[in-house]
Amino acid sequence: MNGSNIALSTGANAPFGKEDTVRVTITWKHAPAELDVSCFMVGADGKVSSDDYFIFYNQPADPHGHVRLQRPNDRTTEFTVALQELERTGVEKCVFAATLDGPGTFADVVGCSLTAQGKQSHITYSITEATKETSLVFAEIYRHTSGFKLRAVGRGFNGGLKPLAEAHGVTVEETESPAAPSANKAGVKEPSPVNGRINLLKQKVQISLQKKQIDREKARVAVILDASASMAKLYSKGTVQKAFERVLAVSACMDDDGEMDVWFFADKAKRAPSVTERDYENYVKRNFPEIGYGNIGFGNNEPEVIEDIILKYTKEVPNETIPTYIIFFSDGGVYETKKISKLLIKCSKTPIFWQFVGLGHADFGVLEKLDNLRGRVVDNADFFALDDIESVTDAELYDRLLNEFPGWLKQVRAKGILRS
Repeated sequence: MNGSNIALSTGANAPFGKEDTVRVTITWKHAPAELDVSCFMVGADGKVSSDDYFIFYNQPADPHGHVRLQRPNDRTTEFTVALQELERTGVEKCVFAATLDGPGTFADVVGCSLTAQGKQSHITYSITEATKETSLVFAEIYRHTSGFKLRAVGRGFNGGLKPLAEAHGVTVEETESPAAPSANKAGVKEPSPVNGRINLLKQKVQISLQKKQIDREKARVAVILDASASMAKLYSKGTVQKAFERVLAVSACMDDDGEMDVWFFADKAKRAPSVTERDYENYVKRNFPEIGYGNIGFGNNEPEVIEDIILKYTKEVPNETIPTYIIFFSDGGVYETKKISKLLIKCSKTPIFWQFVGLGHADFGVLEKLDNLRGRVVDNADFFALDDIESVTDAELYDRLLNEFPGWLKQVRAKGILRS
């Protein structure tokens, strides 16, 4: 089988020979919704021994690391399968499948194929016979007396994740509301449709983290939301809640304890309750502070909220081994140049990184000139503005949010500001 290229048709199989490790890649050119690609590591009974052997985006490896998942981009999922290691386990098959996380069926998926690549083997299978299924088993790696083989399956399930998962021994639960079915992907209930959005966003965050080579970094993550009067329209349209959810996905991937800290600010600053991906729905509406005189005010006072952030992370809960990553939204009107500059210079000797994001066409003052801010121990802040945050793709937003953070990490570690 040296150097051989084999193209399988549905139902056909091919041997891997003496391969130690193979890479199984599933790609597609177009899909009506996100494809949640997974692997079931099943025993002789066709069932997983526990939910730990259901590999998917939120559980990218089994306990022993014999099968590992990666998402190089939005239309590719890769599995690294250690065949030699699997030989010594009770796993009989690795079943590769996908579910459409949204509208449409696999008849609407274009250019979908699976490739299994080893040092000596290259096996491909193009999925062309799918019809109205919403879940599909692509192929399986299975034991044989001659060694592991790959079989092209192409078998579909109607009803999405539930019948697919239960067929392979993964427990699936229903929520009380029939309008919001819930699936237990790894021993816990599937989130509501909105929470499914967070899971999708987390996949995209993970891709950006991998590109920046910081996918194993942990950080304390906080978001700062401008609550001045000029932001009213963005709040009423739901734009702020959507931006909040996109940032929450960053926290869900990076935060050291899974909680994102939140501040609102106008003339005054307000600490809001910390939030996780389990309790974020309608968070902005539920926690938005009262504006007006005697309350949070109407204007912009960035120094007050910046001072409170520094107080929390350097005095109240200091940590020299885990960095703090601040995402700060503002719609402009920034005029406290001297105070903001002084605060950023002062805290440049602390492990706090400031990512400022401008919303709309506005005057962002000193934030637009951060690269020229002198006197800092390290460059601890970045800024970019978005004319319309809702028109920016998730991939672009996450790449920009994480643009300067990796370089800052190297600098603070080199100077001993961050100890690890």
